[in-house]
Amino acid sequence: MARRPLVALVGRPNVGKSTLFNRLVGERRAVTDEIPGTTRDRLFGEFEWHGRMFNVVDTGGIEVYQPKGTRDESPLSEGSIEFVPQIKAQALMAVQDADIIVMLVDAMHGVTAADEEVAEILRRTKKPIIIAANKTDNINRVNEAVEFYSLGVGEVVPVSSIHGDGVGDLLDAVVAAVDDMEDVEQLDADAEADHHMKIAIVGRPNVGKSSLLNRLIGEERVIVSPVAGTTRDAIDTEIAYFGEKVTLIDTAGIRRRGKIEPGVEKFSVLRAMKAMERSDVVLLVLDGETGITEQDLHIGGYVQEAYRSVVIVVNKWDAVEKETQTALEFERTIRARFDFLAYAPIIFVSALTGQRIHLVLETAKRVWEARHFRIPTSALNELVRNAYQSHTPPVRGTRRLKLYYATQVRVDPPLILFHVNDPSLAHFTYRRFLENQIRAQYAFEGTPIRLSFRPRDGMQEE
Repeated sequence: MARRPLVALVGRPNVGKSTLFNRLVGERRAVTDEIPGTTRDRLFGEFEWHGRMFNVVDTGGIEVYQPKGTRDESPLSEGSIEFVPQIKAQALMAVQDADIIVMLVDAMHGVTAADEEVAEILRRTKKPIIIAANKTDNINRVNEAVEFYSLGVGEVVPVSSIHGDGVGDLLDAVVAAVDDMEDVEQLDADAEADHHMKIAIVGRPNVGKSSLLNRLIGEERVIVSPVAGTTRDAIDTEIAYFGEKVTLIDTAGIRRRGKIEPGVEKFSVLRAMKAMERSDVVLLVLDGETGITEQDLHIGGYVQEAYRSVVIVVNKWDAVEKETQTALEFERTIRARFDFLAYAPIIFVSALTGQRIHLVLETAKRVWEARHFRIPTSALNELVRNAYQSHTPPVRGTRRLKLYYATQVRVDPPLILFHVNDPSLAHFTYRRFLENQIRAQYAFEGTPIRLSFRPRDGMQEE
């Protein structure tokens, strides 16, 4: 599946970025205010235009105040001054990650010194830039919007974020810019060609993720501290495992929403989620000393929703007081609480002492191979026929689900397509039964399986 292009809304404060963001995503998700500095953190959403899906990110202003005497001088919102570096840093990171940049400017004020500074920063990115001249609520301002061509960064489109005028033209320009980009499809092709294992190390803060990474690579490559929250960004490290390239991605700890502080920390959580989505296998690290928390379960839910393969790694096992059945009892607790990840292997390690560390990459490799395993069509249909005969689907009303044909149409993760008489008759419990029957013969260790049902009239090759 081709990734969605990311559109970043950037500009100086109080030009209407959050208002435009809310209009694009179709809900009032960003806080808007006339006082500059209201949006401190990046905010992600998605929108559709002409059948194309896009991700969009709202940001705080790249500059949050101007010297006295300038025509765009305006006060900061209360409490925002202390976050000036973080706001600017997050906006610049959004620019770095984006495929298309929409620079918002205020047509009421014309070109300002702040606009020129933002344009200078964006010009260095070499990325497609569209200028949205906002607040063009009358024909005079629409005509005056041509002034912003003097910034020399891209096409100027007059819009009104509040009323929606010109937004369609802006999105047409975004689509045209994406169509002109040769690298979007190339990135997807490169990702397909670069077929090697990518492992993200995730977990709540201070469970030993960076220590685990250092132990795996055999050197102190990442800063390790007993203070929770040291790792701010996702960090990629390439290693060789039995002659094969492996990318290890260390991430910041994912806190509960109520515990996330404004500024860089919230951005680090977003980066952790993005890192997880570009991995094949996730190492979900738990703290053996403190046990399982609700946040561990939340993170496990994120892994499941992203359809990543997963290995549950219980760290700090050297510090746990043990009896004969301690590991077995802990594993039972994990199985009970992470019942939605029943397919995940569990290993007990110590990043500090190196205890059983060799099992981490060994297990991840097996899971990665399972993620790319394809069941032969003949064997799959024999399995499905036997399952159907042993447990016939229940009658719903006067009709019963009939399975005609099954094929695995995709790997990474596995997707199995069933051609049936009516997909609405495929009840959740029977879907679970079929998955269990498949796993009984093909374990797909650590890997989610997606099941899709299509009416027989829609049969086609995939």
